[in-house]
Order: sequence, then C-alpha cells, then structure tokens
Amino acid sequence: MQQYDVLIIGSGLAGLTTALKVAEHKKVCLVSKRTITDSASSWAQGGIAAVLTDDDSIEAHIQDTLIAGAGLCDAAVTRMVVEHARETVEWLIEQGVPFTREDDDSGYHLTREGGHSHRRIIHAADATGQAVQKTLAQKVREHKNITLLEDHIAVDLITAGKVGMEGSECLGAYVLDNTSGKVLTIAAQQTILATGGAGKVYLYTTNPDVSTGDGVAMAWRAGCRVANMEFIQFHPTCLFHPQAKSFLITEAVRGEGGILKLPDGNAFMLAHDPRGELAPRDVVARAIDFEMKKRGIDCVYLDISHQPADFIISHFPTIYRRCMELGIDITKQPIPVVPAVHFSCGGVMTDHQAHTDIPNLYAVGEVACTGLHGANRLASNSLLECMVFGQAAARDILAQTSRPFVKLPSWDESRVTDADEEVIITHNWNELRRFMWNYVGIVRTNKRLTRAMHRLNLLRDEVHEFYSNFRISNNLIELRNLLQVAELIVKSAMERKESRGLHYSKDYPDMLPEAIPTVLEPSNYYSLLDSHHGHGDLFDEPEHQEPKFEKKIALAS
Repeated sequence: MQQYDVLIIGSGLAGLTTALKVAEHKKVCLVSKRTITDSASSWAQGGIAAVLTDDDSIEAHIQDTLIAGAGLCDAAVTRMVVEHARETVEWLIEQGVPFTREDDDSGYHLTREGGHSHRRIIHAADATGQAVQKTLAQKVREHKNITLLEDHIAVDLITAGKVGMEGSECLGAYVLDNTSGKVLTIAAQQTILATGGAGKVYLYTTNPDVSTGDGVAMAWRAGCRVANMEFIQFHPTCLFHPQAKSFLITEAVRGEGGILKLPDGNAFMLAHDPRGELAPRDVVARAIDFEMKKRGIDCVYLDISHQPADFIISHFPTIYRRCMELGIDITKQPIPVVPAVHFSCGGVMTDHQAHTDIPNLYAVGEVACTGLHGANRLASNSLLECMVFGQAAARDILAQTSRPFVKLPSWDESRVTDADEEVIITHNWNELRRFMWNYVGIVRTNKRLTRAMHRLNLLRDEVHEFYSNFRISNNLIELRNLLQVAELIVKSAMERKESRGLHYSKDYPDMLPEAIPTVLEPSNYYSLLDSHHGHGDLFDEPEHQEPKFEKKIALAS
C-alpha cells in the first residue's frame, strides 16, 4: 500500500493547479492516465476569460455567464469565480505562461468569443491550453513533493463503508498500472477527482481519447450525487475532414470576424439569432444542426478569409498549419465545420471548496458540477473554473490536520481470469458512441431517449458479465465508466420536461418559468453496473449514506 497526504486523479489544468498549490506543504501523488500533458486542457485553443481592462467589469462578466447559463447558474459561485479570475491569470503569468501580447507590446492581446459583451479572453495564440499545460507540467515534474504516476488509470475509489469500516469517507483509490497490469492500493488523507469530462461517450467530439467520464462514474459508484448531466455542450465548429480527428476550430475565429456560411456562400446565423456568429454555443450549434438537416448537407463553412492573411496566420497559427496540411488555405478558403461534443456542464455536485458529498473527496474541473455553467457554459470559463476551484480545494486541504492512515485491502483478482475475447469491448464502445450521437444529440425526443436507454440496458448486461469474470484492463475500465455516464446523461435528459440551454427536446420545446437543477441520488437510483462481480464485494452498489453537504444550486435571477 502506498501512502500520500493527497491523491490527485487527473493531470489537466485542474489537477496540475491543485497539485502545485497543495505540494507546498503536502506529499502529493498525481495520477495521469497517459502522459501528464494528455488532457482536454492541452487541447483548449481559445483562452481564459477574465476582467483585465478598465472598459470591462466584474458585473458584465457575471451577467454574460448568467445569461449563457439560462437560469441555472449558481449566482454566488459565478461571482466567486469571476472575482478570482484576474489573480489566477496573474498567477499563470508568474509561472511563465507565454500569453500573446499586443503588436506594440503595450499589454496582452484580448479576444472576444460568443456570449461575451467585451474582449476579455487572454490567450496564447490559438493554443492556450497547450501553453498552460506545458508550463505547469514542467513545474510538477520538478517538484520534490509530487510523485507522478503516468500511464496509470484509477479503477475505483476506496471508501470506509466498502472496506468494512464505519463512516463513508474516502480513503484513497485502486489504480491500475497500465505497464505492468498490476493494481496499486493508494491511501490518502484527501482524494481529488480532476478527471475531466466524458466526450468519448459520443461518436464525434473535440475531446482527447482520455475523456471517458472516469471521475463521474467512480464518484457515483461511491455514493455522490450528480447534477445537470443532460447539459452536453456541442462546440459549433469542429473541422470536418476525414483525416482531422477531433480538431477544434476555436470560437475566437468567429470572435475575430469569421462568418458561418452555407455551401452556396450565403451567411445564415442572423436568421437564427440577432447576435449572429457571436451567439452562445448552444444557439450556434443548433442553428448549424438545423441547416444541415434541412438541406441534407454534410457540413457548413466558417470563413475568415476576408481578414488580412498576416492577421490570420499570426492569430491562428495552429489552425492555419493544420488546415494547410489538409489542403485548406484559410487565408483564401472557408473551413468546413460541424458541431461536436465539447464539454459536460454537469457532473459531481460540489460546494465552494470543491467538496463532494463524501468526506475527504473533492472534485475539480469538468468532472464537477459547481453551479458555474448552469445549462450552458460561457466560452473560456472552463480553464478559469479549473484554477479557481483547484486553489479553493488546496486552501481547504492545507487548513486540515493529518489523520492516521488506515491499512487498506489489496485488489482481489482471485476469482477472475484473462479475457478470452477483447473484441467485445471494441464493439460495445463503438455501438455506445454511435447510438448516443444519434439518440442523445443536439436535438432530443422522448422516443430517441427511450431507444438509447434500451440499448444501454443490453450493453450493460454484456459488460457486467465481462467485468465479473476477467481481469481488468484500461479499455474495460473506460467502457464501464462510459456506460455509467451515458446512463446518467440519458436519465437526466428524461427527467427534464422542457428545453433549456444545451438540452433541446422536440417534445418539450418551451422553457418552464422556474429553473430547477436535475439532481440524481445514488441511494434512489441504482445501476446494474454496480452489482456483484468477480473482484470481490468492495464495489457492490452505491453506499447508503446521508449527504455531508446540503448543496443547493442557487437560481440566477
């Protein structure tokens, strides 16, 4: 059994920020599924929203966030995040993040994105996430108090009730070493989920392959409530090309004048919303989906070629290079784009210090439902949320006193064998992602959701049998987690009898007068994925427990 003060699962911006802040006084173990820079944070192109100029204001940023969130933002959380934005950006600058400066070097260049009333997005060209991740990852690698476990994937959380102890607190986690195939037992005073989102539950996504909903699934199995899982953000503009896997075209292209056009060259956004290309993402994604379905076209086009070539190349070097590799010169040609799953606004419910329902378990970043994003995330608020809540969790952890470590049981593989046919995992993964795209996409109906749940039930039985009898692998863990998250998304979508933000139902096209979060509680809703299996009875079903925190998501006025 390995022992650390703090165990952090996930190496995106949320995990790295928390690790660096906590490691000042604690021994930290940071678990990364692949390498430390393989995360959705690294793929973020746009930037970080913060009030950095005199013509902008905290109130304006708050209001923009509340409007995008369609009534479901927690007003207090929104204010907390926005008010801490500037100091988090300044902290990144101190760490050495090379943000883009104005041409005359008078200050940092700020861009504007959909839903924002001002230019307030600080960025590093069009590869902000990569610049931030590279800078912080280097500091993590060099820190004497941080042990980095790359190519490791968490299997499940260890809670007191699961190992025959009183209480429900989190004691650590079981972690699979993908290189050796051995499962490690890691004990920790505090455990932080920073596992990111679940974009790979859908066929088309801007997320990397590691975004498989691991943290949400593990927290749910351990007994945490989840909220607002139906609100899946589809980024309006993902590059449409057979060789362009999951390549995002940042919102900043539209912020700098890019126009969405049909194949005949006609612009269409003003027919859908007076804000045109700068409408929030849900509006733009639905408009593109509508035009594609109406006209039977495979994609639409994003055209910024009317801007000077030097301007385009200097502001969007990554996009320019990638498109040129595919034979598209964006200084002269429009970019073929389609919507793709980008972000999960829901997740594990947390309070202002990133606490979950389970003592000593925190959730930070996309895995969490903090109340900031409501029914639709405002562009470039996600990296900001990672840092603000990572710092809040770190402050809370550093204020606590240490407790004695408990001896935890090793992972039990005495009743399982090696898998005979791994092909079932691949087939089920592909089937899951395709029917989630077809039935639980941008536009939903009761019939489509019912079909999705039926297919989930069939897949669940197969995966349950596989998980019961064979040794675990990275792919099996991810598939199990994706099925669990898919079930939570479909269940949440079924419970919302209205259209709001990112959730649009043809059966309930109107928005109800009162905005109410969708909260699922494990004690009231079980999944066959949590039933008995060959790895012992440590993770039979969600624990019966009283929530430690009565978390209420305040309704924005």
